[in-house]
Amino acid sequence: MKRRLVLAAIAALFPLALSAQTAVPAAAPDPARRIVWRDEFEGSSIDPGNWTFDRGAGGWGNGEAEYYTDRPENARVEDGCLVIEARREKYQGSYYTSARLKTQDLRSFKYGRVEARIKIPGGKGMWPAFWLLGDDIASAGWPACGEIDVMEHIGRDPNGVFGTIHGPGYSGAQGVSKRLDAGADVSEGFHVYAVEWSPGSIRWYFDGEEYSAASASDIPGKAWAFDKGFFVILNLAVGGGWPGPVALDTPFPARMLVDYVRVYAPAD
Repeated sequence: MKRRLVLAAIAALFPLALSAQTAVPAAAPDPARRIVWRDEFEGSSIDPGNWTFDRGAGGWGNGEAEYYTDRPENARVEDGCLVIEARREKYQGSYYTSARLKTQDLRSFKYGRVEARIKIPGGKGMWPAFWLLGDDIASAGWPACGEIDVMEHIGRDPNGVFGTIHGPGYSGAQGVSKRLDAGADVSEGFHVYAVEWSPGSIRWYFDGEEYSAASASDIPGKAWAFDKGFFVILNLAVGGGWPGPVALDTPFPARMLVDYVRVYAPAD
């Protein structure tokens, strides 16, 4: 919080000095809404009461090329942000490393506003994501558990932001999805990515502006898989079937910076 107050003071004195990277958008459309959980990443390390790690390689069902670790080289808190860092390095048989953090078995949410302020990396082959999975994934499996992609970005589409839901009978390429053309390379600065989630409805926001919505009427004859608890995931994938291979000029290390994650109670 102190860092943001300093930035605000500098901006008041020198309004042209701060780029989009350091601009601080509004946290939520209604400042009176109650926050039920947050991580501002203002400590010196990742809070183990909020986050655990997925580890390993194998493509994760998407043909990804990285090995996910829990090393500080790949995930740490630095200058008030969570840093998820993808590296080009040989590790445990893979040629890239990165990290995937989740609140599974620690924090779970049902309805409300879920948002994060994130700066994503650019470059072909990069695939940063901020998403939710149903708590019952261990018993129901995917996609029956449901998946809410608050934000996905692929480096070969620099202006694109994707919001998607996956469930039984509408998963993978058949997911209910919308691409937002942000009008500029979204990797050039921080942006706020959010969903407003209520019974039978999900709406997606980019920097406070709604750009997509989905409801049970969009999947006639199929089960709406989103009226239950979900956990949060943040990750930076490298390669895969959707983003494609990593280009020779993609810069490494590549960093996904997360200023905060906040969950608000449902609107009255």
